[in-house]
Amino acid sequence: MLACPVTRVRICIDMFERERAGMDDRVLVFEGIGQDFPAPDRRTAVRVLDGISFEAARGKFVAVIGPSGCGKSTLLQMAAGLLIPTRGAVHHGGRKVTTINTEVGFVPQQAQLFPWKTLAENVELPLLLRGVTTAERRERVANALGAVGLKGFEQHFPTQLSGGMQKRGSIARTLVYRPDVVLMDEPFGALDAQTRMVMQSDLQTLSMEAGATILFVTHDITEAVLLADHVIVLSQRPSRLLANIQINLPRPRNMFEPFRNPGFEAAYDAVWTEFRSQIDIGRVH
Repeated sequence: MLACPVTRVRICIDMFERERAGMDDRVLVFEGIGQDFPAPDRRTAVRVLDGISFEAARGKFVAVIGPSGCGKSTLLQMAAGLLIPTRGAVHHGGRKVTTINTEVGFVPQQAQLFPWKTLAENVELPLLLRGVTTAERRERVANALGAVGLKGFEQHFPTQLSGGMQKRGSIARTLVYRPDVVLMDEPFGALDAQTRMVMQSDLQTLSMEAGATILFVTHDITEAVLLADHVIVLSQRPSRLLANIQINLPRPRNMFEPFRNPGFEAAYDAVWTEFRSQIDIGRVH
């Protein structure tokens, strides 16, 4: 028996909504990315990225690892619109990134807080630039600083804060304007081991609560496995995608005792198997 016109319309709408939801779920897409940079002699080009394709779904944590110089940070720059790829394209929210992408947040390796501004003023700056009202700015700054454990330090200047506190401030400044995508370039690399574990635990909590999509560059396999839903493994330059490994460890994960997480060892071995081959190549050459 054929469905009535109303039912057929409802079925079509449901199919469209499911398809649209699936498309919308692909928040950040790298499609056939290739990047060449001029060589010192200017007559040739150095190929850094060669046909990289992967995506980050809504609310997922995606870590990118690979040998030094393979173009990990370059991918972040492309997502932020700071660099247009030689070949291929980056799409954010279904739109091709062709200019500065003000809709994403960026947490660099260094905290980069303005030393002449207080912590609260640093965190407030993105809202000020976006024309957010004074009352809303104060509320959102207070909430952001509270979320990263810096309540009570609003009037401190960066030089009065530890390295870990400055990093928390940098993350608060990014989260305060609620981007749907947060790009993080080895944000914990300069921290001591203890502070790093604390920051990893804090970031896991924040990412679960905020629901933002996170693209996270790191050299640390343990960090990648503990934080990520997917680990992207890149090869030596010219960089190609070696693997996109799904990490199915239950959350919340224990950042302080990694091997107490059920399934951690198998997940680590899967990533290490791919990454190790690139280290061996590096030794040969």
